[in-house]
Amino acid sequence: MKIGLLVFGLAGLLALISFMPPLAGRLRLPYSVLLAIVGFVLGVIIHVHGWAPGVVADFLDSLQHFEISSETFLFVFLPVLLFETALAMNIRRLLDDISPILVMAIVAVVVCTLAVGFSLAAISPYGLVVCLMLGAIVATTDPVAVVGIFREVGAPRRLTTLVEGESLFNDAASIALYSVLLSVLFSGGEPSVLEVARSFVISFVGGGLAGLVMGRLATSLFSWLRGWPTAEVTLTVALAYLTFFVAEHYLGVSGVVATVIAGLVVGSSGRTRMSPTTFEQLEGSWAQFGFWANSLIFLFAAMLIPRMMAEITWMEVFLILVLFIVTLAARAVMVYGLLPLLGRLRLSTRVSRSYRAVMLLGGLRGAVSLALALAVTEQPAVPHEARQFIAVATTGFVLMTLFINGLTLRPLISRLGLNQLSPVDRALRDQAQVVELESLRLRIAEIARNEHIGQDVLNRLKTVFDAGQASMDANQVHQLSMDERVAVGMGILAGREEEMFFAALKAQVVDWRTAESLLARAERLGDAVRLGGIAGFEADVEADLRYSKALRLALRLHHLTGQPFWLARALAQRFTNLMSKWAVARRLIQFARTDVQPLLGAEVTDIIIAAHQRRLALLDGALQAMALQYPSYAQHMQASYLARMARSMEHVRYRDMLAQNLISGETYADLVEQVETRWGPLEKQNGLDISLSAAVLVKRVSLFEGLDESMMAAISKVLKPRLAIPGQEIPTRIGRNSRAMYFVASGAVVLDLPDGTTAELGSGQTFGEMALVLHHDFQAQAHSLGYSRLLMLQEKDFKKLLERFPELNEKINTIVRQRLRAVEVWQQFESGERQHEPLPDLGSLKQ
Repeated sequence: MKIGLLVFGLAGLLALISFMPPLAGRLRLPYSVLLAIVGFVLGVIIHVHGWAPGVVADFLDSLQHFEISSETFLFVFLPVLLFETALAMNIRRLLDDISPILVMAIVAVVVCTLAVGFSLAAISPYGLVVCLMLGAIVATTDPVAVVGIFREVGAPRRLTTLVEGESLFNDAASIALYSVLLSVLFSGGEPSVLEVARSFVISFVGGGLAGLVMGRLATSLFSWLRGWPTAEVTLTVALAYLTFFVAEHYLGVSGVVATVIAGLVVGSSGRTRMSPTTFEQLEGSWAQFGFWANSLIFLFAAMLIPRMMAEITWMEVFLILVLFIVTLAARAVMVYGLLPLLGRLRLSTRVSRSYRAVMLLGGLRGAVSLALALAVTEQPAVPHEARQFIAVATTGFVLMTLFINGLTLRPLISRLGLNQLSPVDRALRDQAQVVELESLRLRIAEIARNEHIGQDVLNRLKTVFDAGQASMDANQVHQLSMDERVAVGMGILAGREEEMFFAALKAQVVDWRTAESLLARAERLGDAVRLGGIAGFEADVEADLRYSKALRLALRLHHLTGQPFWLARALAQRFTNLMSKWAVARRLIQFARTDVQPLLGAEVTDIIIAAHQRRLALLDGALQAMALQYPSYAQHMQASYLARMARSMEHVRYRDMLAQNLISGETYADLVEQVETRWGPLEKQNGLDISLSAAVLVKRVSLFEGLDESMMAAISKVLKPRLAIPGQEIPTRIGRNSRAMYFVASGAVVLDLPDGTTAELGSGQTFGEMALVLHHDFQAQAHSLGYSRLLMLQEKDFKKLLERFPELNEKINTIVRQRLRAVEVWQQFESGERQHEPLPDLGSLKQ
């Protein structure tokens, strides 16, 4: 086929599909159904186009010579469609419903395959393997059909996530089963359950790992391409195809799962790794790619229908009806049987009856099933009768799901009221419109006065304002319960917080690592608000202020190795996060006063503000604890924050001047370069210095006062600096057979004594020495009150120091004598439990 004719045909199809969305809207048809109709018509007329004029005849002739193979569907269109859908999905929402999604994506495929295989094998002349293969082909819900229709009908976000997530993942299960059964058919043997299960697990899990690795690799490369949006978008296109092909061809795992996971990784990390304007451009570009892939894959698939249905018989019509009924029944078992069971077992959140009704009919099939059926017809080793049966049955089944399920989804969703606002949302909408119309009325009146527009003209607009306000119930929001209004307000602020963090990233006030952490935290806080209201909000705030697993791991590594690098990095990240959250919390309180109060009233706003003020106080306390310990770093952080704000505002001002033609493009570029030079050094973040030099810290301990330099140097060699964070337990036993004592160089430590009392130790004081002297483990537990700098002395080094330096021995004896009475009290406390050993002779310590 000539290249020119091929380009002409593709251009004609693109011109045709550009008119399809508005036509589908006017006809009130799902877009996918209209594409199937148009494709079917094209498939019929391309064989009888002798009547057409020259240009139309050439266009139809180019379509007739298109080589549409199964590989065209799988390797050209499917990666784009999968990646675009995954990119647009919120991974947090997906993970919230991962249990029902995986059940519908994996278990449902197996159930459908078995139900179809055994049912048709019992009533048809075809073998079990052929019928099972047909079951695997029709088990997949096509992403094109499902995603397209659900976006058109305005389904709820969670319902869309459930069905879209299922359609994204179940292709892997279906294709894995199809591949195994096809190999069984070639070999002429019987299917092995163990082999099918093994192949599926390898394909699914291996594809997920491959997609995760390639997605992470691509996001790490974004920093190299930052500032070149077209290059970053190009990299994502390459990623979609490379992930699919490498996974399928070289790794032998599911390219579908790999591409989906890669798209989810880029979608979740790309908005922070890329510049915000680039990510917006990326989303727009992939929306366009998805539209092309969606439209062309349906047209090409539908054009194959006349050819695949040319030899249909009445027996096959009957088998198609049975196939439709069996697959619908198998899906009903999953939707109405297994999903409620998951909810009762608390393995997933509850899926409502209305959602389950839509999910039952939402299992549309489309181009993926047709592509797999077409792949069977391209296998000469498969008997002709089996190829004909699979092709006809699949095509007829796909048409039934599109025209029965697809056409009933819109009225079903409308009848169930799933495309309507909830009473709370309607009340909030009405109140927002009343408030805004009144504000708009005042602004328009002021404009009229300034522009000397007469009252007669204002009276014309007055009728519009009055009609708008009359249609809204201004008191409806006050008819909601107090808890409902508080929940709405808390949800508004949670969403606003996420927007503020993203705006901070967009203005380059925070870097991508900080933004990634803050946005994830804001999403989790929003989920806590939706599930638990103020109680959930406060519980999540307290959990957020706890030390992360990464910081605790860094603490552990620091304690074991003495290296401060990982701990310094983790503490610096915590410092940055606390400061960003503190700044946003203050702005949220102001936002509640100015924007939320007109909507929900003063009483509700006061409750919301009080909750956020408590959060602000907690953040302030945590931030002050670090600032007191590291005052110079705190000042640097504040200066860096102000520098980034100044840089952002200067950038914005120059962009405005460029837009208003006050400066040229060359001048703007030069000004931006000067901005970076001016503010760059100040806004750059330095590392947090937690270096704990033993030589420096030893001088802070009063016990070591008066010792000469040689003794101080010897002591510094055996003392190991350690940092303890607030609330951290400080162990006095190191390993199984060694104990340790500590010197508090700075900060404070509290001892929880066995008798229920506590003792606070400050700079220069020690603890743990009694355990070393008495060779006995005490029940007292030590916790750090703040960021405490400690010097740890292990038991073996303790003995050497006492032998080497009599002066130190005497000082420690003095401390032991002072605490001897406390030891005796403790022994009396323990006497009921066991017989204690006699105290050692203190005089022997000098020996």
